[in-house]
Amino acid sequence: MIIQSKQVWVSSTFIEAQLEIEDAKITGIYPYGTKPVDKDYGEDRILPGMIDIHCHGGLGFDTNDANHEGLRTWAAGLPKEGITGFLPTTVTQSEEVLTKALINVTEVVDEGYEGAEILGIHFEGPYLNAKNKGAQPEQFIVTPDVEQFKKYQEAAKGMIKVMTLATEMDPDWALTRYASSHGVCVSIGHSGATYEDALMGIANGANSMTHVFNGMNGLHHRTPNLVGAAMRCRDTYGEIICDGNHVNWAAVNAYVTAKGRDYAVMIDDALCAKGCEPGYYELGGNQIDIRENGSAYLHGTDTLAGGTLKFNRGLQNLVEKALLPFDWAVNMVSLNPARLLKMDDRKGKIMAGYDADLVVLNRDYDVVQTYCLGKEML
Repeated sequence: MIIQSKQVWVSSTFIEAQLEIEDAKITGIYPYGTKPVDKDYGEDRILPGMIDIHCHGGLGFDTNDANHEGLRTWAAGLPKEGITGFLPTTVTQSEEVLTKALINVTEVVDEGYEGAEILGIHFEGPYLNAKNKGAQPEQFIVTPDVEQFKKYQEAAKGMIKVMTLATEMDPDWALTRYASSHGVCVSIGHSGATYEDALMGIANGANSMTHVFNGMNGLHHRTPNLVGAAMRCRDTYGEIICDGNHVNWAAVNAYVTAKGRDYAVMIDDALCAKGCEPGYYELGGNQIDIRENGSAYLHGTDTLAGGTLKFNRGLQNLVEKALLPFDWAVNMVSLNPARLLKMDDRKGKIMAGYDADLVVLNRDYDVVQTYCLGKEML
């Protein structure tokens, strides 16, 4: 199959080109009009497929539900917003619930599914700081434990690729060191870490921060805390929710400008209610309200608990509301998460030899088509 456009994103610029796709890969890239094509997208933009590394659910399904069909339905729906790869994300719960959730993901992967590719699992909790729990259920928060985590990773068949961990709660940073040395990106989050605590977590293997500004102590000019570390430590990754509710656009701009174009990662922190009507839902056993602004709150409070942002709109927000350069914004939804996952040798770029994960957007950022491993999804 050959597709082409006058706006193909290659090495941080647009070129007129056609892409040859075979066996889930981009096998060749040629000047526009070189060969007969199956689809000409004209002025619509062909970008690398988007990767969501922090999403709890959607379309009525939550990762903790441990339901095969729910996960399949969710994966099938994600290409509609340009997502070609994602990490189903847990929320703090009992060991039994979390184990079932992990097994459910592995079984769906083994049995097969359609849609966005499951690239691994994001294990958010239960190793958090209760003082910064946000909407995470406090009764299930526990002290980080290497032996317990080994059991979780065994249940997940090694699929846990990212773990949110309050490293200041990790005795002697034992789990931080173990996980980071066994292929897991340790992301400091739901944490009361001071700036100095954060540096020690990084020194012991942590390489990211979870939803920067949320679930952590804020920046003060005398006590920078974890937010200050996220901005100052420029060779660590950092997630940020870009729906305008979790973080003010000026703060998004300040953070990404400090972090740079290569290490900031956009997430949606999506809940089961994504793609559903506003109303009452559940997260980790807690009742959640989805309000008209699209964000989730603990029932009866103003405590944010996640969002329902569509990824194509998040990209638009980065450019038009946070006023970031377009190439920085594209990196945040594609190449940077691929790098964090150590998959940038095959994902996150449009290049010969890479996976044919692509999204076609019009000028209004509407999704025209999404290709997951070379297959049309819409």
